Amino acid sequence: MHTPEKSANTPLEWFVSCAKGLEPVLAAEIQSLGGYNTREVVAGVYAQAPQVFGLRMVLWSRVANRVIRLLGEFSVKTADELYEQLVQQDWQAWIRPNQSMSVDFHGTNEFLRNTQFSAQKVKDAIVDRLSTTLGARPNVDRKSPDIRFNCHLKPQGLSVGIDYGDGSLHWRGYRTRSGAAPLKETLAAAILMRAGWPKLVEEQGALVDPMCGTGTLLIEGAMMAADMAPGLRRKRCGFERLPDFIPEQWRILKSEAEKRAAAGKQRLQDIEIRGYDADARAVRAAEENIEALGLSDYVRVSVKPLAKLAKPTHRPLNKGLVVCNPPYGERLGEAAALRYLYNQLGERASREFAGWELAVLAGEVAQSKAVGLRSHKQYILYNGALAVHLALFTLGEDNRWKDLGAAQQTAQETQGDKASSIEASEGTLTAGGQMFLNRIR
Repeated sequence: MHTPEKSANTPLEWFVSCAKGLEPVLAAEIQSLGGYNTREVVAGVYAQAPQVFGLRMVLWSRVANRVIRLLGEFSVKTADELYEQLVQQDWQAWIRPNQSMSVDFHGTNEFLRNTQFSAQKVKDAIVDRLSTTLGARPNVDRKSPDIRFNCHLKPQGLSVGIDYGDGSLHWRGYRTRSGAAPLKETLAAAILMRAGWPKLVEEQGALVDPMCGTGTLLIEGAMMAADMAPGLRRKRCGFERLPDFIPEQWRILKSEAEKRAAAGKQRLQDIEIRGYDADARAVRAAEENIEALGLSDYVRVSVKPLAKLAKPTHRPLNKGLVVCNPPYGERLGEAAALRYLYNQLGERASREFAGWELAVLAGEVAQSKAVGLRSHKQYILYNGALAVHLALFTLGEDNRWKDLGAAQQTAQETQGDKASSIEASEGTLTAGGQMFLNRIR
């Protein structure tokens, strides 16, 4: 097992996890923050870099889930082998008896089938080793440990590391309220990157979300435009209680990030960021989330149905990005209504935002095709365990919108019946169901 090195420039081994489909985006981000020798695998990227790289990733990564500093790999198959290998390691180099710990365990095999049991065996090995060598043992704290060990069992063996973020990095600290099916902040950031938002920021392009929900896409877009570090509001970091942590190093990095954010907010005055939603409750939640970051002067949201979507006219907006995460639909009978909704989105975007880009996150390919425009790029991403489809469109004369008349006609003919059934069933709807119906309206 690797032990803390004296030199701050000593190359260390890292594994950074992400949602499936985001590996190339994460690899580019890792390289921009000082990582090298990157190797992409499913749902993550391996890299080499000195210790400060982990601090930068926790502070600046927009798409990473977890940043793991690898301590070693072990050839184990059974529970006994797991314990015998780990109880021999130099754990006192990483954790002191007066500190608390937690073990996250991922992966199974034919002998180790229960991750909770496997985590317990790792904990036993660490505790027994410290009790033998130091005569004392650390406490276990699953919620707020001083050191969070991360174990991943793969066919080639067990990797053990320390979680530098002390949990998932999707937490930005601004979400006061979320909708029924919130979009993860890391996925929202990746959508904007794939859609070319960073380049549009340089060109002072605008950002519009016609179905903004609680505002995640808008807020992530504003943070990018303002050069705000997503980890700046993080209350706890897993590296702060490590033996080789340098507090002054972390203070300098945070101070630099705060200065960049202050300067970036000034640039937001030249960038239009607008969001709309038919659900007033979602808009109120978005306003609270935006206010939590101090961005109310730059990110504006209001109640407006998709049918009334129009480009703001108070100043020239010749280029920009329309981006949204419409409902996917999970119940029988929603397909026709969703087809009409996506087609209406394509019509309004094509009519109002000529020369702009459009990015739509759909539940399936059929929904993105229902937009009625030719997509020049598609990506398969994952919203949790759910596979979703990101389709990119350029809005221009050479990409004419197609009216999916059958769906529209069906929706118009049954509008009266739908309205009455909606009114009759509203009292029994969940919050998510009510939001869905408001959007269809």
